[in-house]
Amino acid sequence: MIKNILFLFLAFGLLTSCEKDDSIDNSSKRQFGIFKLLDDNNTIEMNGTIGSSSLKDFNRLHANHTTVKTINIINCDGSSDDTVNLLLSKRVHDLSLSIHILDNGTIASGGVDFFLAGKKRTRGKNTKIGVHSWSDGTNEATNFPVGHANHLPYINYYKSIGFTQKQAEDFYYFTINVASAANIHWMTSEEIEKYGIIKE
Repeated sequence: MIKNILFLFLAFGLLTSCEKDDSIDNSSKRQFGIFKLLDDNNTIEMNGTIGSSSLKDFNRLHANHTTVKTINIINCDGSSDDTVNLLLSKRVHDLSLSIHILDNGTIASGGVDFFLAGKKRTRGKNTKIGVHSWSDGTNEATNFPVGHANHLPYINYYKSIGFTQKQAEDFYYFTINVASAANIHWMTSEEIEKYGIIKE
């Protein structure tokens, strides 16, 4: 009798352990760096800084879940790798994904460049959109004259996602002049409208 009770207890323990392991396994299969696939399989939740592995993480997610249509941003304070950020953003644009900033969400710096990749760009309540100049560690963007080659990667990126030449230049030069790399400018509603940040 005691042996039977022990057997049932052990069997129950193994079953619940397997259930927990399956839950952990399923969760890990849905998390790809700063990207998390939600249960509807159509939505990605994004939270964190875009880094050197973010493009690979996104491509791995999308390769297994091609039904994704929307990216919901919780917070994205920028990127630690601008080259990867622009490649990732262009990839998202080419897939015609929509991007939404969730209520109380924040995007800044390279996170704004990423947001602009959305086919549709929307935001919830109490969101913040911050821009500033870039820095290579020695020079800031404003150290180079208008038209310098160092400005072109960003201007060309904006053009590649649908901005006109004028729109691309106007927005880019606004961002690098409105705040230094060590600071941040939170865009006003008027500025957000002027530069076409939201696109419904």
